[in-house]
Amino acid sequence: MLADSPEQDAEEYAIHDYEGFDGYGLGEYEGIETAHEIACFIDENPDLGGELLNNFGGDLDDAKKAIEDNYCGCYKSLVDYAEELTEGSAQIPESLAYYIDYERMGRDMELGGDVYTIETGCEEIHIFWNH
Repeated sequence: MLADSPEQDAEEYAIHDYEGFDGYGLGEYEGIETAHEIACFIDENPDLGGELLNNFGGDLDDAKKAIEDNYCGCYKSLVDYAEELTEGSAQIPESLAYYIDYERMGRDMELGGDVYTIETGCEEIHIFWNH
């Protein structure tokens, strides 16, 4: 790129437009290889990749690890996740089902640091274990 520059003896380049990076603010002097890796990650994780990178301060390795190891899925709310997690791991007697407060369970999981969420739309919450 620099060799084909109309400027004689061009030594630097800068990225001034990063449209399509899903809300992630690509650095002005980001390396071409790094920009490519980030673009591929965002392409592989549409609607989530850019926000996940923002969550980890641009650390691509941490964002990849979160997707691979800690991703629980996309839910309408933490309530739905808490309900699925509880009912999938234990047989709840019908007589007790009315007393379970999934809203509080979800809130406590997040406030207690067990999970973190990334909201990407209306009723679209991506949930990750916080390990």
